[in-house]
Amino acid sequence: MNDAAPGLLDRLSLNQQTIRQWSLPQLADGCARAGVRGVGLWRAPVREYGVAAAARLVRDAGLRVTSLCRGGFLTAPDRAGRAAALDDNRAAVDEAAALGTDTLVLVAGGLPPGSRDLPGARERVAEALAVLGPYAGQRGVRLALEPLHPMYAADRCVVSTLAQALDLAERFPAGQVGVVVDTYHLWWDDTVGTQIARAGGTGGAASRIAAFQLADWITPLPEGALLGRGQLGDGAVDLRWFRERVEAAGYRGPAEVEIFHPALWARDGADVLAEIVDRFRTHVA
Repeated sequence: MNDAAPGLLDRLSLNQQTIRQWSLPQLADGCARAGVRGVGLWRAPVREYGVAAAARLVRDAGLRVTSLCRGGFLTAPDRAGRAAALDDNRAAVDEAAALGTDTLVLVAGGLPPGSRDLPGARERVAEALAVLGPYAGQRGVRLALEPLHPMYAADRCVVSTLAQALDLAERFPAGQVGVVVDTYHLWWDDTVGTQIARAGGTGGAASRIAAFQLADWITPLPEGALLGRGQLGDGAVDLRWFRERVEAAGYRGPAEVEIFHPALWARDGADVLAEIVDRFRTHVA
């Protein structure tokens, strides 16, 4: 491991979807055996296992939950759709608190059917954050707004850049709403270094960086593009540069590896995790 980053491996976290072939007990056991002390969890498998049981399982394995994915999808234009989204996100906040994580990742949501109004959709996200931020803050959870690559703007996330995410987050207290720095989604943006520094603010409680996630960009993209994230070091992203930038901005939290790729899901989970640890040492630390 690079001597310039002592202890960084202790901050490595494995997002559950990276080795989705593992059950939750396998995830907890595999990470504990590999010396990986953090896990990012997803709501559907946690709910299936039981939120309280999942919290106990992770805790008993000596792990901590670094994030819960995901809340969001806040762009519905109709009253019923907005109300349903708020209810679901309140439930997600409660689940995050029960799991012992202070970070709920939010994906904003795409354009409603037939709409071309990106600014209007983003404003609805802000309106929802105004309701959800205080609710989350009272429960010790911060909403982590994640900008997604522009190819997802139509159907998944109208927040495409870190600047757009910060423009929304900065309307609210830093303890309620932060942002996610995800290498896969942001590597292409030549302003991202400036925006990471902006997100760091004056450090400490003023920082907006709620989560740091890692995956590489590989081509050609698969049909549908969702499952094309690359193993660390296999693609075009300068992962160490990102790590250095978030640290320069004062971030000392988990570095969570979140990769969606069928080729990884078809392999032995322990082998995948061993490879991730090695790639992390080589390309991030």
